[in-house]
Amino acid sequence: MEIKEEENRFVLFNDENQEIGEMTWSNAGDKMMIIDHTFVDPTYRGQKLAEKLVLNGVEKARREGKKIIPLCPFAKKEFDTKPEYGDVLRK
Repeated sequence: MEIKEEENRFVLFNDENQEIGEMTWSNAGDKMMIIDHTFVDPTYRGQKLAEKLVLNGVEKARREGKKIIPLCPFAKKEFDTKPEYGDVLRK
């Protein structure tokens, strides 16, 4: 499994280099990311891959000094259950 960053999205590839998931965001100004979509192919669910995609977004926000608005229901659940992401959550 590999995650690559593209324009406003992280893409998850399987070992055959097929796209099997993504997390997309839009930028709101220079200091804000809005996570609007997280998807993992049903065949690969249950392996915490969507969690890894959201974590990539959190790490990107930390590197770039941004805050995140998790509009996507999955990302919102991740922020609700992981207090360690609080530093990048837009309150």
